[in-house]
Amino acid sequence: MFLAGDIGGTHARLVLLGPNGRAQRHEVFDSRKYVSLEAVVREFLGRKPAKVTAAAFGLAGPVVDQRFVGTNLPWRVDARSLSRKLGIKRVTLLNDLVALSLGALDASAKKLVPLGNAGVPRKKGANLAVIAAGTGLGEALLVWDGARFLPSATEGGHADFAPRDDVEVELLHFLRARFGHVSWERVLSGNGLGNLYDFFRARGCAEGADNAHALAAAADRNAAIAQMGLERRSEAAARALELFASIYGAEAGNLALKSLAVGGVYVCGNIADRMLEVLSRGAFRTAFVDKGRFAPLMERIPVAVVRDPDIGLAGATRVALGK
Repeated sequence: MFLAGDIGGTHARLVLLGPNGRAQRHEVFDSRKYVSLEAVVREFLGRKPAKVTAAAFGLAGPVVDQRFVGTNLPWRVDARSLSRKLGIKRVTLLNDLVALSLGALDASAKKLVPLGNAGVPRKKGANLAVIAAGTGLGEALLVWDGARFLPSATEGGHADFAPRDDVEVELLHFLRARFGHVSWERVLSGNGLGNLYDFFRARGCAEGADNAHALAAAADRNAAIAQMGLERRSEAAARALELFASIYGAEAGNLALKSLAVGGVYVCGNIADRMLEVLSRGAFRTAFVDKGRFAPLMERIPVAVVRDPDIGLAGATRVALGK
């Protein structure tokens, strides 16, 4: 038996696989309700757990020497300790974007939505990049070595946010007053959309009483802002969505340039899936390509949204099965 998991700051997805590699059970947990990965796994396996031979977990944060310290989740995980406590011979920890990257390589064409006219990423012959906005902003590389892809984790989402025009310079000052250091993650993940909405409200965009009450009562403020923007019921929300798409495209382009990912870029994560309509309007692709003298190169790089919430789980499964 094998166990694989995709562990984010919000959701923990686990799958139990039989000897033939086929899924026998698949569940999703609220990561924030558990004190540790061990606690989630124990609940998933139950009181009479199956004998698991190997496990692999994609975790949202840096994994160094098979140890993990969460960024948006207050967990510490040590593969050796987890192996001993759970009685699993082989436990492998990997960055969640590495898991997403490996899963994206197996994504079917029907799960990919191209952004622009360059098609979908190529699955051999050139470097690929993966970016995913969710609770945090994850970025990873797939380096082509001439025969196969070698995944490489990064923490690029925590690099300094770089404004491109006067409005974004104002945004930087606004966010610095709120957070101090401003990373791409502050803009593109977690409460990023809410931060953009607050910025436009502070710049003078009025808001109706009904919208204000709806936001105050919303269980998920960012989702409510997105809905208001999509329906054009709020100027601040609509402008926040458009700026979000543009900034997301700019950073995806930065990642492609830095990794020379001419094979393409996969855009993963729940936010991209929910905001596909906005990302498809053109602001994302325009910002992605807008790299000065390198714009002709950028125009040829394919970008596609991966519409599969279990893509990270598929990558972790690859590792658990030793593929």
